[in-house]
Amino acid sequence: MSDNTKIHVHLNAANLQKSKEFYTRLFGVGPVKEKADYAKFLPELGPLNLAISQGEPSSGEGRAHHLGIQVDSPEIVRRELERVQKLGLPVRVELNTTCCYANQDKFWVVDPDGVEWEIYHLNYDVAEKKSETVAACC
Repeated sequence: MSDNTKIHVHLNAANLQKSKEFYTRLFGVGPVKEKADYAKFLPELGPLNLAISQGEPSSGEGRAHHLGIQVDSPEIVRRELERVQKLGLPVRVELNTTCCYANQDKFWVVDPDGVEWEIYHLNYDVAEKKSETVAACC
């Protein structure tokens, strides 16, 4: 694989304009391609190719639990957290939290269609997940 490898995620958006505004604020850059029913983002934050299309979001068992971007340091988590908070996005912050067999620094945001995103740094792995935090983080 090349250094330009990206993960592609394509989501439906009930309100494309609201979703474009949300993702522009979350990623700090606007879409690289826009059509009447489509937008594509290539944020510098991670190797992501995100496409959103006008349409009803998927629901039910096939819907993703959440999406995330793993970054290289806790400092990047804090930098991005500060940036999105200044833009007024509601966030849920979890610093030095242990869940899903790892200790992490992270924050969460939810897009207009209820898709939850986490921006996180994996501090270190742990042998067991803590049962009291599983529902909240995994």
